[in-house]
Amino acid sequence: MPIFGRVLTAMITPFGEDGQVDHEKAWNLARHLASHGSDGLVVTGTTGESPTLTEDEKVALYRTVVEAVAGRETKVVAGTGTYNTDESIHLSRRAAEAGCDGILAVTPYYNRPSQDGLIAHFRAVADATELPVVLYNIPGRTARLIEIETLKVLSDHSHIKAVKDAVMDIDFTSRTCAEVEGLEVYSGQDTYTWPMMAVGAVGVISVISHLAGPQVAAMVKAAAAGDVGRARDLHARLLPLGFACFLDPNPSPVKAALNALWEPVGNPRLPLVPSSEQTVAAIKDALTHL
Repeated sequence: MPIFGRVLTAMITPFGEDGQVDHEKAWNLARHLASHGSDGLVVTGTTGESPTLTEDEKVALYRTVVEAVAGRETKVVAGTGTYNTDESIHLSRRAAEAGCDGILAVTPYYNRPSQDGLIAHFRAVADATELPVVLYNIPGRTARLIEIETLKVLSDHSHIKAVKDAVMDIDFTSRTCAEVEGLEVYSGQDTYTWPMMAVGAVGVISVISHLAGPQVAAMVKAAAAGDVGRARDLHARLLPLGFACFLDPNPSPVKAALNALWEPVGNPRLPLVPSSEQTVAAIKDALTHL
């Protein structure tokens, strides 16, 4: 099995009516996801609205989710990456102290470091703790691609174990899987999971697994086993949900769907706004395919 399992859910952060983090709901959601197909949970990633959470809110969430899945095999991966190396190091150390099993380190955004800068940044974060690190390659949001040659250099670090690939370029993923030894590749885009696994990815860090965890897990299991027919069928059934959950900026759609179909998890914090009724209707319609 891959180091963090095959299906990790990029977990939303529930808020109460007062806009504060709802830890009881976060605990319940973590337990729910762990029982519905998730091998791991990524806490305070972009889907968890990390840009609008304070450091103390993030650390408190780590503790809540670690406690919620204690005694299970579910891994907890903390999204600690920012565009500030010192801040990323500090938060990674606090995540380790809170009992997390790994670190998700996104490419520094906005300041657009060079490839040498990326190498220095990620090595510094990886050196900060003994936790395994997942790099997060998402140039559409960060305006900087971690290039293949850079991934090769970083894969030599003993703590850097995987990459979340949201490049949305199957040729790039194919090259990563073929050329970068010792680095497990996770799909970072739900609609790309099966095609990426066909070229060597090990699983997915998913958003739609909030709503269709067992089906995502079944698709990934089939893909890993080489059952092309079943994997393709489940991929086709999940595609409408993958598109519907990104009709508005993530995580607004999945939060709205959870509010309607599971339990209240609150609205996103500004500058994100709640999704429309039309988006929720599209998600409900997509779920009928499952």
